[in-house]
Amino acid sequence: MKVIVIIPAAGLGTRMSPMSSGLGAKIAKKSHASKQFTELAGTPILVHTLRKFVAVDAVTEIWVALRENEIEGFRERLAKEADHLLSGKKIELVVGGEHRQQSVAQALGAVSAASDDVILVHDAVRPLVTSEIIEEVIEAAKKYGAAIAGLPAVDTVKQVERTSDGAIVKATIPRAGVVLAQTPQGFHYSVIKKAFDEAAADGFMGTDEASLAERSGHEVAVVMGSPKNIKITTPADMELAEFYLRK
Repeated sequence: MKVIVIIPAAGLGTRMSPMSSGLGAKIAKKSHASKQFTELAGTPILVHTLRKFVAVDAVTEIWVALRENEIEGFRERLAKEADHLLSGKKIELVVGGEHRQQSVAQALGAVSAASDDVILVHDAVRPLVTSEIIEEVIEAAKKYGAAIAGLPAVDTVKQVERTSDGAIVKATIPRAGVVLAQTPQGFHYSVIKKAFDEAAADGFMGTDEASLAERSGHEVAVVMGSPKNIKITTPADMELAEFYLRK
């Protein structure tokens, strides 16, 4: 059984400021650079993320979906990192789409997998994921066919109605029945392929891969994530990620 990782990394990340050095600066000459190339402790976030999956023995290959004009620059970076990053793992680059779902679909269309092989999808900008979380999602995906990392909600969750002036609370949702979804999210290839094919046929766009599996009628298991497994979205997240790296 193979474990294939898909990392959608074609987003712009408009809430992050452009980079001033490194690969980000090189790409920025052509267009606004994606946030996954922002340097965290001197290394692009995406490279930190790749290292986490390369370090997991069960992972067979990794597919990264990028904007077309970023592939050449990142391929050069991989060549420089080959000695200690690749470690014998196959890393392939594919052209992603305008949206996350399209990027994952592009990679799914390129991989060669058996029905019970495990497909992991992980945010490019979650560089602090641990090997333990990755391995637990893999095992749960093998067992249940679909699994995600998630955290129990600790804050009170409110359902709101959006208005022109902001939002109005309509209900309080019991947090005992709420988890905050993280990645990786793992699936048997047959499960995620069916879910994506159905969504494409219906013109449906989900918020994550699990939402497509749920829509397709497949139950999704949850394994414990980590508060440190943050998704870097804003400059404040960068500060927190740097703190965690120092610790």
